Amino acid sequence: MVERIEREPTHEPDRSEPNSPKIAAVHQVVEALRPVLPPWAEHLTRLLDDLVRVPGTSLGVGLDGVVGLFVPGVGDALTGTGSIALLLLALRERVPTVILGRILLNIAIDLVVGLFPVLGDVFDVLFRANRLNLALIKKYRRGSDAVPSWVDYLIVGTGILLSTLILLTPIFLGFVYATVIGVAIQQLLASV
Repeated sequence: MVERIEREPTHEPDRSEPNSPKIAAVHQVVEALRPVLPPWAEHLTRLLDDLVRVPGTSLGVGLDGVVGLFVPGVGDALTGTGSIALLLLALRERVPTVILGRILLNIAIDLVVGLFPVLGDVFDVLFRANRLNLALIKKYRRGSDAVPSWVDYLIVGTGILLSTLILLTPIFLGFVYATVIGVAIQQLLASV
């Protein structure tokens, strides 16, 4: 015969109150134990994007805009390594994949527009990709409560769509050219 053993109900902590003092204290401890970003990341971002402030404005000019102006191409390659360093930091900090996509999109925009002489350098001063990327890393790094929004997904999705269209355009144009040339050759042979 099997006897039933009745257990006394265990008291579990009430998790329905997220603003309780105990939970707030735990969040403070977690935040205090969370490692800070390495100082080089802030220094690198400042160096690349806003080393010198333009007097009377909040606009800064960094090496990203200046080096490319004096040494076209080399400046973008040199400052691109800083962008890669921030991307590797984002990977180390376990930033969500969609935010990594946004970081890559910022790097790609900076790179593509930066290829145009003078215009790209002016763009580098106004569009501070490294500053944006560091802000994304700070906001979404491991241990943060931030969740990617629908806008993040929209930006990454649009970037993927545009990249796909750019890759498919030569294939499509090749097909169109081949069709036009094929029709022209067929008409030429038919008239002979």
